[in-house]
Amino acid sequence: MIVVSLPDQRLYAYRHGVRIAVSTCSSGKPGHRTPTGVFAILQKDKSHRSSTYNNAPMPNMNRLTWSGVALHAGELPGYPASHGCVRLPLEFSEKLFGITQIGTPVIIANAATYPSVVSHPGMILTRNKQKVPNAGAGVHQMKRQQKAAQARNPSKPANSAILISSTDQAIVIMDDGVVVAKGPMSFSEPDRALGNHVFILSSINLTNNELQWRTIGYYNDDRREIELTELATLQRIRADDTILNEIRSRMRPGTVLVTVDESLSADTRSTKDFIVMTTGDDA
Repeated sequence: MIVVSLPDQRLYAYRHGVRIAVSTCSSGKPGHRTPTGVFAILQKDKSHRSSTYNNAPMPNMNRLTWSGVALHAGELPGYPASHGCVRLPLEFSEKLFGITQIGTPVIIANAATYPSVVSHPGMILTRNKQKVPNAGAGVHQMKRQQKAAQARNPSKPANSAILISSTDQAIVIMDDGVVVAKGPMSFSEPDRALGNHVFILSSINLTNNELQWRTIGYYNDDRREIELTELATLQRIRADDTILNEIRSRMRPGTVLVTVDESLSADTRSTKDFIVMTTGDDA
């Protein structure tokens, strides 16, 4: 995953929760501020040029939104100076381009926690009204559903993302940036926010009947009122069998699950733009 800290004007790259690279960057200037939130890389182009700003070169471009926000090489004056993109040093952008792929999560925020590891027993999330089966049954049921889904569609698995909004009390499932399923959710202790978290499934352990996630919590502003406890967040979420079956069939390493306290309305998410929590002025 990639984390961009706007106050620090730094980009951090993580692999399996370990920081492998850091670089200075230059984000959007006043009037063109870089939007904050969670994105997925939508497109890669080593020799891209801007269709909006006089055919300006954008080497090693990793696209974050179809409206024009991307990671790419560019001038770094030491302060926010772009039209909304995140500029990087040329040499660093080349190395970053070489390790990213379509679907790589990118978090742009004003503050973020360090990535950590969370092991969740058994099934992902919890049924609304029924007692949760034992962990082993849950994991093996999930594997059976994956095999059935693969049999129906033997092509390369999609990059799947599960978006959960406590405000909407809704779950949205996206494959390759397209909404494929929606369903209701509820959560325990509704007077307490879920918080903003990104979970990336790293492994499924059939021996211990556990799902292992790499997680990060982040903030869109300077307030830190919510205690970011990732495992507690997963344990609070409830959903019905229909949406749980859709989720389980997509549980494979690389699947991304995002919890937010913002709405998943058209103002904060579009079909092709993964998810944007807060939009910049003109981005």
